[in-house]
Amino acid sequence: MPRTDSIDTPCGESAVAAGADASAVQADGEVLLQRDGPLARIILNRPKALNALTHDMIRSIAAALTDWADDAAVQTVLLTGSGDRALCAGGDIVSIYRDARSDPDENACFWADEYTLNAQIKRYPKPFVALMDRIVLGGGVGLSGHATHRVVTERTRLGMPETTIGFVPDVGGTYLYSRTPGEIGTHLALTAATMTGADAIALGLADSFIDSAKLDSLVDALTRMPAAAAIAQLASPAPPAPLSTERTWIDACYAGDDVATIIDRLQKSSVEAAQEAADAILAKSPTALSVTLASLRRARDLATLEEVLEQEYRVSLRMVAGHDVIEGIRAQVIDKDRNPAWQPSTLAGVSDADVQAHFAPLGDRELRLPHKITNETRQTTEREATA
Repeated sequence: MPRTDSIDTPCGESAVAAGADASAVQADGEVLLQRDGPLARIILNRPKALNALTHDMIRSIAAALTDWADDAAVQTVLLTGSGDRALCAGGDIVSIYRDARSDPDENACFWADEYTLNAQIKRYPKPFVALMDRIVLGGGVGLSGHATHRVVTERTRLGMPETTIGFVPDVGGTYLYSRTPGEIGTHLALTAATMTGADAIALGLADSFIDSAKLDSLVDALTRMPAAAAIAQLASPAPPAPLSTERTWIDACYAGDDVATIIDRLQKSSVEAAQEAADAILAKSPTALSVTLASLRRARDLATLEEVLEQEYRVSLRMVAGHDVIEGIRAQVIDKDRNPAWQPSTLAGVSDADVQAHFAPLGDRELRLPHKITNETRQTTEREATA
């Protein structure tokens, strides 16, 4: 397979382009790399931190994928997480908090490399299987939600919780959520709610349902046969998707481009779940809510993941330069008082000009990813062949 195209990020040449030596990763490090015949494995190895991603982990994964793309002996790549609690709970937000206060450029580099990795996974030239078992949040969705084969279980809890800390769904989250049926993605993004594995399949964020008791058998099968065949051998029909039964009120309440109107509809609904959603949204950062809704609407009109990631990069840098991300992380993770003081504190205090400023071009700091629409076609074809 040809080497992945070189990519220049705002921080210089990325690990994808540089072809960093994957063998430098230690067997006892935060990312474990293993080979078993034609199967190459990436194991996230921070179980006490729910396998939250550090910058070094992102670089290690990108380097391994670059090496394996050229290795004819590698036929399939498998992503899993260590421990019994999560595939990945997202990025290391304590590091984001620290760097935002002392070294903002490091956050820019972190996101540039992370989003470049998300795009690399999307266009990877070999089957990439992600076992989305147990907790899969934020950056974990970025690693798994763009894979060619996305496997969920009865234990999967998947979501984008960014608005809880005053941030906006990223890592291609607005790409995935903007393409769900109706307005379910809008509901999930604004409330920061999680979904089941069955929901993920119904909403297009996963492909196959396998009972967790069969995951070891799947790993074994992947060492002996192509990914599609191994998954088909062990997959079973997904159970009913709870969110699909809620779509009537979700579609009615979340239509449009105004958060205040959405909240008003939810509060006036006779459906208890809608009223609970309104309460959940009202606890979030008004700025984050307004920018999230605008991000989803804009992402819906963008053709490729790469375009969406470039948009998310602009938004992420603007958000972390503001007040609410730092305050949200402080309240949720640092001091744990769960009482963030958002600025502004009301939706009325967030102007349209404030929202649109988050999407303005970054000039020389833009994240510029290769745009390959053919990759969209390739992955669609592969998933259809698996079905």
